Amino acid sequence: MTLPEESSLLRIFIGENDRYKGRPLFEAIVLRARELHLAGATVLRGPMGFGANSHLHTAKILRLSEDLPIVIEMVDSPEKINAFIPELDHLMRDGLVTLEKVRVLRYQSRVPAEQN
Repeated sequence: MTLPEESSLLRIFIGENDRYKGRPLFEAIVLRARELHLAGATVLRGPMGFGANSHLHTAKILRLSEDLPIVIEMVDSPEKINAFIPELDHLMRDGLVTLEKVRVLRYQSRVPAEQN
């Protein structure tokens, strides 16, 4: 699979405790993106953050918050990203979704060691 140099970055901000049909929401989003053959997705867990309700989520030892911020990033062609956005309406209740243009400099998988 190749990506056009002019691609789109979809960034989704949710909470670690957010769920979809009993499973973690971040997992449901990434698996749906994979089913639709997007180029890839990365889930990042943040040590601290807050959102629209201004509730602070933190990983400090003295505070037992396990609902830490989660960011999911996906890069693909603008057409594939735009086609995926409506999927989020079915999966998400709360959160923030951003979209920006990006320039892809490299997208390739590693060659297995036996093929070097």
